[in-house]
This record gives sequence, structure tokens and C-alpha cells, in this order.
Amino acid sequence: MSIRDIIEGKKAWRAHMARVKALPQDYQIVYKEIQKYLLKVGPVELTAGTKLLSGIVDLFEDGAAAGKGVLEVTGRDVATFCDDLIKHSKTYADVFQESMAQEAARTTKKDMDNDD
Repeated sequence: MSIRDIIEGKKAWRAHMARVKALPQDYQIVYKEIQKYLLKVGPVELTAGTKLLSGIVDLFEDGAAAGKGVLEVTGRDVATFCDDLIKHSKTYADVFQESMAQEAARTTKKDMDNDD
């Protein structure tokens, strides 16, 4: 990653956060909770850019423009809303489980080869 990429990434993130700050207060609160949740759960593509988070801001901007409350947009269970967003996404937990399964398979194969 070059310095230019880092600078462009920071500019994009600042622009993204400016959009969040322009949302009504209730939307900002829910957005921050969603962001915390997603960072905790760890969908891999979340760190590859702000595509998922930008999509949420787009949805929130549309909801706010339509005069809807944030829970009308997300539903009452915000965690379920988040889970639905990332249900087909690979998480860091998935990557870890896959690597552990591969390591176990290698170890088992090595043990079987040594038994011969």
C-alpha cells in the first residue's frame, strides 16, 4: 500500500464520516452501534473499504429523507439487521475456522503418514 493509497483512504473515510454526521441524531446513534457490531463480528470485506458501511449510510439517508425513524429502516432488532447484511459474507471467524480445519487435516495426514 502506497502513501497515496493511505491518503486517499483517509480522505474517503473522512467524507464517509461527514455523511454520517449529517444524519439525524437517532440515525447517528444506530449507525455507530452498527459500526461497533460489524467491527466486532468482523466481516472480511469491511476492512477492504467502506462499501458495506457506505451502503448503510445510503439507506439511512434515504430513510431520513422519507421522514422515517431509524428503527423503521432497520427494524427493532438492529443486531438481526446487521446479521442479515453480512449473512453471506466471510468473517474473520470463518477464516480462522478454515485455517484451523486445514491445520488439523495436515496434522492428521502427517500422523497417518508417520504410522506407515
